[in-house]
Amino acid sequence: MYVVKVYVTYKDSVLDPQGEAVKGAVHRLGFDEIEEIRIGKYFEIKVRKAERPIETTIEDICDKLLANVNMETYRYEIKEEV
Repeated sequence: MYVVKVYVTYKDSVLDPQGEAVKGAVHRLGFDEIEEIRIGKYFEIKVRKAERPIETTIEDICDKLLANVNMETYRYEIKEEV
């Protein structure tokens, strides 16, 4: 069994309106040193061993469902559960 952690965020070239709103709130709290906040999505997926490589499975899921590849980018970490 594997545990895959997937992180999805807007590409650097795309405005993150939620991140901007949070940054504004942080500034109003007096934390003026904060320059940027980006909001993203986190998924934790448990995958059993199969014939198909786990990387292929995860990339297909991300490309087809979890991320809008036009606006978002993703990365993932795969760890084998003992």
